[in-house]
Amino acid sequence: MHDEYLGPERAALKAEVQRYVASVPSSLLLEMDKEEVVYPRAFLEGAARERLLGLRFDPQYGGRGLGWVDEVVALEEMGALGSSLSCLYSLVSIVGEALHRFGTPEQKERYLSRLTSAVYTPAEGLTEPRGGSDFFGATTTAIRDGDSYILNGQKRFVVGAEGADVFLIYARTSQTAHPSQALSAFIVERDHGVQVEHIYGLMGTRGGGAGRIKFSNTRVPASNIILGEGQGSTVFHQMMIPERLTTAAGALGMARSALEIAASYADKRRAFGKKIREFQAVSFKIADSITLLDAARAMVHYTADAVDKIGGSGHTRRLVSQAKKFSTESTWTVVNNAMQILGGIGYTDVYPVERMLRDSRIMSIWTGTNEIMDLIIQHEYMKEHAKPSPTARDVEADAIHASSEEKVYE
Repeated sequence: MHDEYLGPERAALKAEVQRYVASVPSSLLLEMDKEEVVYPRAFLEGAARERLLGLRFDPQYGGRGLGWVDEVVALEEMGALGSSLSCLYSLVSIVGEALHRFGTPEQKERYLSRLTSAVYTPAEGLTEPRGGSDFFGATTTAIRDGDSYILNGQKRFVVGAEGADVFLIYARTSQTAHPSQALSAFIVERDHGVQVEHIYGLMGTRGGGAGRIKFSNTRVPASNIILGEGQGSTVFHQMMIPERLTTAAGALGMARSALEIAASYADKRRAFGKKIREFQAVSFKIADSITLLDAARAMVHYTADAVDKIGGSGHTRRLVSQAKKFSTESTWTVVNNAMQILGGIGYTDVYPVERMLRDSRIMSIWTGTNEIMDLIIQHEYMKEHAKPSPTARDVEADAIHASSEEKVYE
């Protein structure tokens, strides 16, 4: 995105993040992809030194007090490093959101300050072995025992399972309440007794220590509950903003990187006596990719601006879902287009496009599959549609037989 559009302050932030991203050695990405690095703590510590973690949070707790539009600018730049590092970077924003919005002063001081300084690194547990998208069907339990809760259960696909210090965990505190009132959110320290049961071998997005964790009579201080018993639903719905908007913004950086590689290659590679960019089969793929990327970026920025201005609502819930779905699917298409433009060499490890293809595939699955996004989008739109503006034109009346008896609905 052009700096003229961003304005001087956001352009300066973009340049800050770009400098940090440029400083990350290629060897780290390669070692993570080969799973020689399981959890790159030094990457987060470096970002903390540059005050790039938790940009939206109060400066009192190590943030910069910025907005979502600022954060998506930073996230796009982080996306150039691939989905694993951009995800680990985003987790400070995601887990920190629960503390930022709902935490007590004591919780913010103990945890949020340490997340933004990378003294603690975060992870979250949403998915369970017996359920994926059915979040409210979680079976992990938290039973009150004096001034503690005793947790039992498992969470899977936890990015950072192998290396994180603190986990945001949702557990059932009631077996009789409605599912939306039965869950509670906790900050669980690794030292409380988090057991790593399995580390996954992933197609892409490697090196983030993604695994399955287990709680076996894990004792967590009652002071570590977020917002109170039965408030997990409130925390979860707020958390879906950073969950999905960080994915949408990070995907832009990967798509942009793939497009830049493909465009550069098309301008250098010659076949049949001319540059391959002069063939419509190639140039139109570049044009389609540019258009998708710009459209996805516009949606992400519009959504971020809406969240900054009106906060969480049914409308922003729809926008966030649309941004996540459209950005991740656009990224998948752009990366595929890049590989097609490079041809056979793109399928090798001579270029990073093959890694980008593997990395980008997860984005339409995690933080809520894009099919779940579809459900949310239509659901929230239909709620808005049921409340038409009293000043809007009734366009259904603009037909010759608008009042016809042919309009039969049952």
